[in-house]
Amino acid sequence: MKSSSPLRTKAARKASTGIAGLDEITGGGLPRGRTTLLVGGPGSGKTILALQFLAHGARTRKESAIFVAFEETSKRILANAASFGWNLTDLQRKKKLYFMDAQPLPDLVRSGDFDLGGMLAALDAQIKSMGARRIVFDALDVVLALLPDALAKQREMYRLHEWLLKRELTGIITLKSGGDETHSVNPQPFGFMQFMVDCAVILNHSVALGVSQRSMRVQKYRGTSFDENESPFLIGNRGFEVAIAHTLSRVEFKVNDERVSSGVARLDTMLGGGYYRGASVLITGFSGTAKTTLSGAFAEAACRRGERTLFVCFDSNSTEVIRNLASVGIRLDRHLKNGRLRMISARVITGSAETYLVRIKALAEEHRARCVVIDPVSAWSKSGNDLTAQSVADRLIDWSKGDGTTLVCTSLLDEMSGQVENGSPLQISSLADTWIHLNYLMQAGERNRGLSIVKSRGTAHSNQVRELILSDTGVTLADTYTAGGEVLMGTLRWEKERAERVAHETAETVATLNRVRLDAEEAELEVRLKSLQVELVAKQVEKALLVRTTQSDKGELSRGHTRIGELRGADTVKPGRK
Repeated sequence: MKSSSPLRTKAARKASTGIAGLDEITGGGLPRGRTTLLVGGPGSGKTILALQFLAHGARTRKESAIFVAFEETSKRILANAASFGWNLTDLQRKKKLYFMDAQPLPDLVRSGDFDLGGMLAALDAQIKSMGARRIVFDALDVVLALLPDALAKQREMYRLHEWLLKRELTGIITLKSGGDETHSVNPQPFGFMQFMVDCAVILNHSVALGVSQRSMRVQKYRGTSFDENESPFLIGNRGFEVAIAHTLSRVEFKVNDERVSSGVARLDTMLGGGYYRGASVLITGFSGTAKTTLSGAFAEAACRRGERTLFVCFDSNSTEVIRNLASVGIRLDRHLKNGRLRMISARVITGSAETYLVRIKALAEEHRARCVVIDPVSAWSKSGNDLTAQSVADRLIDWSKGDGTTLVCTSLLDEMSGQVENGSPLQISSLADTWIHLNYLMQAGERNRGLSIVKSRGTAHSNQVRELILSDTGVTLADTYTAGGEVLMGTLRWEKERAERVAHETAETVATLNRVRLDAEEAELEVRLKSLQVELVAKQVEKALLVRTTQSDKGELSRGHTRIGELRGADTVKPGRK
């Protein structure tokens, strides 16, 4: 028989909460069959967390649950939770969730001794009838505050704790803290409960620079390791969402060598073929350096490839962005109509940077986006605490990499603060895979835009500055020129190009004239050569004729002499004849 692994055994002892992030912090959920203490100030989300824990157990874990309400009535609780989509009334109808209204009557409490015995007895019967495994006692401090003294309060807390342990119920007890900022359980009058329970969770709701900030911390968890740091959380449309860094099992992301176009052909060439699929791209620059234009070109290229894209605008309304980009040949309206592009104006999103991140993730999931553009992400630095905003930006990049989403973020730099070295007010340039920087160059009374690639991980890329030119025909990059160590752009570049063009044309004209002259000389030489060749042939013929004539004359003379000799010999008797 195979033995269970330690990890599987440990996970089996925990009850999943169904809350994104909280299960990762606790290594699987709250202690099964034990009690968890949940402490927080007003509006910190204690009741919502407890309800989500019960709804998840009843719906997905087949663990029937009971909610004991000491403060609000069950009717009000159901009405308040209706917007989260948990469908608690359906769970009630199926007898998987039971609400007990246990609000104490002050007159009855003050009239004599008061204890929880009767309520617990009624709960015993309900637990047996529905086989409940999870239970929540919400706002226990409300009823305990009506007891006459501290000893009576401690007695009832011990009674409740022992009752939970004996029945091996996975329970949550919620208590109010003294103020908005909670960093530990208030020692009086209920602080000793943290020593009784197996797990204690602190919820904090504060305001930083006028922006609401929420955070959670697991103060203790017996018998297991857990993340002890504070983690921001948000109460969104689906309930609690806790923001955490990636765990060990999620650190490694799937990477590939696929390239996607930036929307500007020459920029793709500078990048060795474009951005990597699933990469994070940061475009920095001062106001007016065409950051939105480059991000719009990327969005248009993505839609042309048939990829669903989400474009989040912080500085302008989406309709204004569409109109402005159309002036440089980037037409996003057609992609809005066919559904590939979705544009969101972030001005309709209010709250902290955590709110922005959760909403963007939800919108990207809803749109099934493969590409996301955020213009500019530096707006998050104004959303409360700088450290929180930076942490959110870091998690944004982690999320995009984990989902394989190609992310393009712009960041507005402050010309007075000298942020160029850091790359962004949120200092996320070190996490970005590709960093493109845009700037101005003032020359000859002109302001011209320059583009350079600061870094692009995993690929060879150009280290040269290019002039970024915007026109009604589109976005282009032009080579820059140097003269005496000075970079030329705009009119100076145009004049340099014109001078080079004139010099090139002059050189071509001179070369053409030289070719004509040489052609004429060549033709003349060819004519002379042909004349000499004819003269040579004539001389050769004349020579041959002379040779033949000379040889013919010699032959005739020889034959004449022979004939004369023969004629003379006829009159003379030859020797030896008689």
